[in-house]
Amino acid sequence: MNKKAENIIVGISVGDLNGIGSEVILKTFEDSRMLELCTPVIFANAKILSFVKKSFTSTVQFHGVDKLDQVIPGKVNVFNLWREGVDINFGVNDEKIGEYAIKSFTAATKALKDGSIDVLVTGPINKYNIQSEDFKFPGHTDYLDQELEGNALMMMVQDNLRVGLITDHVPLNEVASHLTVELITKKIETIKKSLIQDFSIVKPKIAVLGLNPHAGDGGVIGKEDDLILKPVLKKIFDSGTMVFGPFPADGFFGSSQYEKYDAIVAIYHDQGLIPFKTLSFGKGVNYTAGLNKVRTSPDHGTAYDIAGKDMADYNSFKEAVYLAIDIFRSRNQYEEISEKPLKIKEKQL
Repeated sequence: MNKKAENIIVGISVGDLNGIGSEVILKTFEDSRMLELCTPVIFANAKILSFVKKSFTSTVQFHGVDKLDQVIPGKVNVFNLWREGVDINFGVNDEKIGEYAIKSFTAATKALKDGSIDVLVTGPINKYNIQSEDFKFPGHTDYLDQELEGNALMMMVQDNLRVGLITDHVPLNEVASHLTVELITKKIETIKKSLIQDFSIVKPKIAVLGLNPHAGDGGVIGKEDDLILKPVLKKIFDSGTMVFGPFPADGFFGSSQYEKYDAIVAIYHDQGLIPFKTLSFGKGVNYTAGLNKVRTSPDHGTAYDIAGKDMADYNSFKEAVYLAIDIFRSRNQYEEISEKPLKIKEKQL
C-alpha cells in the first residue's frame, strides 16, 4: 500500500441505473473537498451519467477515460466501460439494466484485484435482475468472496457501532442448521482480525447475541444457545479473544448495552440489521470484512420509488467512501507496524 491519503483511488460500481445509485454517487462528489481525500473512478459511461445528472440539479464535473491509466487525480473520473446507449427508465426493474450493473461490478472487482484501484465502493443493485448464466450469486458479497482472498463477512458500520453476522442471506427457517462450531469460530476470528487491522482496536471486546428469545432461557425456548453457542464462546474466550454472550437480543440495543463493545455479532440477518438501521440514522455502511481488499457500500437498496426524483439521501454512500478510505489507511498503518519488528530482527542478525 504505502500511499498518501490524497492518492487513494476509489473505484465505484454504478449499481442499478434505474435506481438511485448513480444519483447518490454524483451527489457525494458535488462537494469538491471529497477530491482532497481520494480520486474516484466510476465504472460506467460518461454519456449515461450526463443523462442522470440532468434528472437533478447538479454542478458536478466528470472526466471520461477509456483506460484506467488515464485517470486524473483530483477529478471525478468515469471509466467508459461500454460505448452503446442504454435506455434508462427510473424506477423500473429491468434485466438489461441488471446486466450493466454486473458489468460495472465485475470490471471494478477486476481492477481492485490487479491494483488499478485501491478500494471499491459498490452502488446498490437489484438482486433479482442481476441473475444470469454468467452471474449466479445472491449479491456482491458472495462474488467478492469467490474472487478475493480471505473469508467474506458482512459487517454494518456507523461510527463506533459495528454489527457482524454469523449468517447473512439465509432463510430464517434454516439459520439453526447453519450454526456449527467451525462457522461461529471462523466468523468471530474474522471480526476480531478486522477490528484490529481495519479499525485499529488493539484488544477488541465482542458481544454475541443469542439465537432464541431470551438466549434460550436455559433450554426452555430452544437448546442451540446452551448446546452450541455457550461452549464455543467459552472456548474462544479461553483462547484469548474477549468474546461475551450469548446475550438476549431483545433488550441488548434498547438498554445501550451495545455501547460497551467494539462489535456485536448477530446470529442472523434481521436480528442485527433491524436495530442497526434504526440506530444509524441513514448513515450506515455495509462493509465486507475478512478479505484482502477493501469494499464498502451504502446500507440501502435501489429505492425505485424515489429514483429520478431528486429525493435520494446520499449520506450513506458518502459514509461508505469515508469508511473505505479510513480502513485503507488503517490497514496500511497496521502493515507498517507489523513489518517493523521483522526489520529490527534482521538488523540484529
